[in-house]
Amino acid sequence: MEAQTVRLIQPQHFEQYWQAGVLANKAEFEMNIHGPYYSELLGNRVERGRSLAKIEATLQAARTINARHITLHTGHYGDFGRGTAANEQVANIFSSIVDRVGEIWHDDEDEFPVFPWIKDGTPSKIGVETSGRQELWGSLEEVIEVVNHVEGTIPVLNIAHIHARGHGRMKTSEDYGELFDMVRESIGTKEFYCHFSGVEHRTGNAMHYTQIKKSDLNFEPLAEFIVEDGGWLDITLISDSPLLEHDAMYMLQNIDKAKHKQLERKAREDRRRALAAQTGTSIEDLQRREEEMAKLRTQSEPEEKPAEEPKPEPAKEKKKPKKASASKKKEEEDVFSFDEEDDDDLF
Repeated sequence: MEAQTVRLIQPQHFEQYWQAGVLANKAEFEMNIHGPYYSELLGNRVERGRSLAKIEATLQAARTINARHITLHTGHYGDFGRGTAANEQVANIFSSIVDRVGEIWHDDEDEFPVFPWIKDGTPSKIGVETSGRQELWGSLEEVIEVVNHVEGTIPVLNIAHIHARGHGRMKTSEDYGELFDMVRESIGTKEFYCHFSGVEHRTGNAMHYTQIKKSDLNFEPLAEFIVEDGGWLDITLISDSPLLEHDAMYMLQNIDKAKHKQLERKAREDRRRALAAQTGTSIEDLQRREEEMAKLRTQSEPEEKPAEEPKPEPAKEKKKPKKASASKKKEEEDVFSFDEEDDDDLF
């Protein structure tokens, strides 16, 4: 779970953080925390100081909830522009943040800490997140370079941002394989902390997060990679979707579906091997025959003809009621007519 401290933290919030930390410690539930969205770590002295003050509050909150990862943004390139100078400045800043985390976590004056996990726990790791816009520091290559030089940091792979900056590059399970292999070969880690969401993007820039189903960034290829080829991964997936819990469950369901597909495929392969051993044929021949049989079945199935629309019945002409005969009309008039003589006999 990831707690959000994306805006200013007030003192009254720490009681809620403490409660969350106690519950997470009892339930053995991993907590993480996200720092302020808007940072200017490459800005001038005033902008950088303001951003570091917000980050300090996030570090204190991370200690309170026993966060394992603290995700931070860097911000605009500022006067540095892209290149080595910007990367060196970011590395120096994150190195000082890592040192500050160690100071907070191992405060010698706190002999009897309120938080039981502080005494024997390890400090939080600082996560350097990939950014989603071209004018912001945080391309995948920049993040990897800084993490490679600063101990105590990890890359936070925001898949939506990587997809947007790459003009929609994350499409297949092979794309995810290349991404994780690149990070593993560069910094030698099996631990991955990832954010996932749908995203609307234009010209290499993320515009805003969307529901996963409404984006061209599909989760199924990532689920397929995790199940089929990601046995070596120690991965944490965080939902960034506007439908937070809904899309988190959607991702879990897709991972379960990928596992079921894998089991079905393995069962087919086991049956094919057993049949090949019994008949003395090769597995490739059996697979070829199965494909041919499946093709014949599809060809032999009759095409469904569209149902014919029922023809509208011709409208029946309503017959006009016949006029009563003159004699009948006359009889009716006689029943209710009275002669003048009858009027005299009424009373």
